[in-house]
Amino acid sequence: MRILVVEDERALREGLKDTLERASYAVDVAESAEDAAEIMDIAPFDLVLLDVNLPGEDGISLLKGWRREKNDAPVILLTARDGWREKVAGMDAGADDYITKPFHQEELLARVRAQLRRAGGQKEASLRFGSLEIDTAAQRVFVDGQDVRLTAHEYRILNYLAHNAGRVMSKNQIMDHVHDLDSEALSNGTEVLISRIRRKIGRERIETVRGLGYRFDADHPAAA
Repeated sequence: MRILVVEDERALREGLKDTLERASYAVDVAESAEDAAEIMDIAPFDLVLLDVNLPGEDGISLLKGWRREKNDAPVILLTARDGWREKVAGMDAGADDYITKPFHQEELLARVRAQLRRAGGQKEASLRFGSLEIDTAAQRVFVDGQDVRLTAHEYRILNYLAHNAGRVMSKNQIMDHVHDLDSEALSNGTEVLISRIRRKIGRERIETVRGLGYRFDADHPAAA
């Protein structure tokens, strides 16, 4: 899953990027509304962390523009402790949640997971598909209760496909949502990683839809 962090304070911006990457998200950053608008035009995002107080155009104005353009990516506002007016204005502008500075990493990650689950129509922190369980909080995968070791990129792909279970996702869509702008994605990288994932969780879990992409089978009763 891919996240955009829009924050002008360098230390916080880099800290957020590090925290989210350690939680197996692909992360891009912007330090102004102008930078964020440019990045949003060239890449899709599953969620945005948006600081309200940005240099130049403020975060709420930026958010209003996104919503007018029908960009419905979940947005979590980063607000000051006493900024209740900004919180109200942000929610009215289309924000999905807010978190008050300073905040604990664990709270931020929990709010991120909650919004991603909501966007994917999921209610629980653990995604369960028969014998397969994906614990999104711990970033762990189990088959028949046994821990399955996945690399960071393997986990990102599986997590993305599972959040979109039943839908066909093209190779480009998958690459766009598991790599950030600084990543060097190989043209055949998706096929290689999916092949590895299949060996670990069962080949039948991920269906190849010829000419279109891949589909995660939510109804498969057990891993092979």
